Amino acid sequence: MTHANNRLEPPERLVRTLSLDPPESPARRWLAALPGTAQEWLRRWELTLERVQEPGGRTSLVLLVRQPDGTPAALKLTPPDGTAALEHAALTRWDGRHAVRPLRADPDGGALLLERLHGDISLRSLAEPKAQLEAAAVLQRLWVPPGDDHPFGGVAEHTAALAAGLREHREQPWAADARALADEALELRDALTADSAEEPVLLHGEFHQGNVLAGDRSPWLAVGPRPLVGERAYDLAWLVGDRVDTLLAAPGSAAAARRRVSKLSDSLDVSAERVRGWAVFRAVSSGLAELSSGRRGRGELLLEFGGLL
Repeated sequence: MTHANNRLEPPERLVRTLSLDPPESPARRWLAALPGTAQEWLRRWELTLERVQEPGGRTSLVLLVRQPDGTPAALKLTPPDGTAALEHAALTRWDGRHAVRPLRADPDGGALLLERLHGDISLRSLAEPKAQLEAAAVLQRLWVPPGDDHPFGGVAEHTAALAAGLREHREQPWAADARALADEALELRDALTADSAEEPVLLHGEFHQGNVLAGDRSPWLAVGPRPLVGERAYDLAWLVGDRVDTLLAAPGSAAAARRRVSKLSDSLDVSAERVRGWAVFRAVSSGLAELSSGRRGRGELLLEFGGLL
């Protein structure tokens, strides 16, 4: 059990992200109640709190805990929006093969008890070429059939919602300089969803170097999926844009970005043109979404990256 003097305040990153939502939104209500909610899960599952994981995620709280027998674990709490159920379904499907293993779950309550990984050591601790090589090896092994009667949405359906948001942002006065890029991104998305003949697989959905952590039973394990079903090229989009700030600050950034597309595509036998298309769409749609939320620095970086490709 946790002790009363242990503090359960949400990390600053989580507060900053969810504070952008309207005050009466479910996410804001969840955030306000989070310390009490966390205490309740610790009590219910008889967990002893060690500390809050910092800086943590942007949409979840992770607590480092001990189970009743002393075994270390991580308690992940998410808003009650269905993400925990999908994450648990994907992790169960992978069953610990190159992904974190779920130990206990209450998906409807947004609570997942996961095996403890080394949360401070991600692939971003490695030199960039080595990190990309290791990331590709992990990702390739996550691409499995989704299984019968799976609960996961498709890439076409998911990106239709992103495209609708992109069209809305495109019309705003502050997006005037990005309209040509937005139009290209929308055209690419339409073409990609119209002609994918590849057998769909289970995708991680948010795969980047920061979502691959060091483990004890395996050197690197994936965490934090936002699972979808679709073509493999979609899953490479964030990996292509990893460490985007460092990439853009270096000379020859456009050539370096294109080399990333080529190397990842070749190593995983995926169409380079489709990887580029999804990388552009995801960078531009996310970049304009960031700008609309007031996160100007990150938004401008993503748009610049999308333009380079």
